[in-house]
Formats: sequence, structure tokens, C-alpha cells
Amino acid sequence: MLTVTTVNVNGLRAAAKKGFVPWLEATAADVVCLQEVRAEPGQLPGEVREPDGWHVVHAPAAAKGRAGVSVYSRREFERVRIGFGSDEFDSSGRYVEVDLPGVTVASLYLPSGEVGTERQSEKERFMKEFLAHLAALRAQAEAGSREAVVCGDWNIAHREADLKNWKSNTKNAGFLPEERAWLSRVYDDAGYVDVVRRLHPEVAGPYSWWSYRGRAFDNDAGWRIDLEVATPGLAGRAVSAVVERAASHEERWSDHAPVTVVYDV
Repeated sequence: MLTVTTVNVNGLRAAAKKGFVPWLEATAADVVCLQEVRAEPGQLPGEVREPDGWHVVHAPAAAKGRAGVSVYSRREFERVRIGFGSDEFDSSGRYVEVDLPGVTVASLYLPSGEVGTERQSEKERFMKEFLAHLAALRAQAEAGSREAVVCGDWNIAHREADLKNWKSNTKNAGFLPEERAWLSRVYDDAGYVDVVRRLHPEVAGPYSWWSYRGRAFDNDAGWRIDLEVATPGLAGRAVSAVVERAASHEERWSDHAPVTVVYDV
């Protein structure tokens, strides 16, 4: 079995003080992908930067205190690639991929965007470049008899079932028609599979992010934006997918919850 977890930690230094470390010590995951690390490796405590029993790659953003992605693996990496060949985005701390035996695992932090601002334009540019990379990644994986899974905070809810209050968000970043259409292209044109939705086809959610505002977590008014998007062969071998939702608001160490998928490889 290969167990892969993805989670946006909303600042790894803060998460480490709130419960990330005991979670990492207890997890059964073979690979853990983190997003929004927001720290240079030297700023992280040792038990987080290089924990015992893990091989780790950190890809911080050039802009201090922003973005940042990491991958933790119990097996040594065969190859590491930071970025996806983009002049604009390779130093932005938004993508890192590693090769493990038979599978490429990537950690993605797609820009969140904001309607009517440069942030949305940045998101659109990223999506355009990244779709081309996804197509190339799948072709490379197939040529090498490999599989691939891109884990992370995709910052797009694809369907109405993927967020609680969809009617009030149709004009907001994360649920815009053009963003949802782009994610459809990831599945229909590039040929990837949303693994959690495949295993939970007819349910609301399961949500993975809840705003800290109001009582969103207590009311389960969330979004499903943390995804594991895999090549069809790997997706077909996924046997379980769970969102590790905290038992209470006070026990959360991020505004996102870990999403864990078990693959029978």
C-alpha cells in the first residue's frame, strides 16, 4: 500500500506549535505533501525541518513569508524537481515534485486569486502554464511506465457539491465558471482523475477547508479544494480516501484538514 496525505498547513511554524508535530509522528502516511509552509528551512525547528524517519524537500518562495511547498517521504527520493519550467512561477514556492519507485508525487499550491485584481490575473496565468505541465507530466509518466499524483491546495471547488454555500460564491474566486471549466480540462483533456470524488461520488464534500470566521467549522460550511489528482492507473488503485477533520475547532492546527488516500500499488 502507498498512503499519501496532503495538507495546507497555513504556516508551518505556527502549525508546529499547535499540533502538527504529534500528527506527523502518528500518521501512517508514506508521503506527506504540505502547502503554504511560509518559511525558509532554516526557520523551522529541527523536528519539522528534518524529522527522524523522513526524507524531506522544502521549496520556499522567493518572497519571504509567502507560499512554500514541501514533501516528506519515508523512502528516499529518486529525483526532485522544484517548479515546472515557468519563468514566472518556479521561484514562487508553489510546486515541487519527487520521483519515488513507480510514482511521481507532487505538492501544489495553486494561487487563490481575487476577482478584479492582479491576483486573479496571476492565477489565470498560472493555470494556463500548469495545464500544459500536467499534460507533459502524464505523457512522461506513461512513457516511463510510471504513475503520477498531484496533491495540494488547488484553490478551486469544481462542483456545487464541493462547497457548502455555492450559491453565494458563484462570482468569487475559487468557484468562478472559468476556473471550474479549467479544472474540467484537467480531468477531461489532460486525463487526470479527482481521486476523492471518485471514491465519494455522490456526497457533499467531504470538505477540507473552513474559514476561521464565524462558525464555519462547527457548521461544516466548508470547501473541498485540497485534492489528490492522479493518472488513471493510480486513481483506479485508490482504495480509501478520508479527510482528517479535527474533533473540535480548538484542536485544529490549520484552517485546512489533511486529506489522506490509500493506494493499493
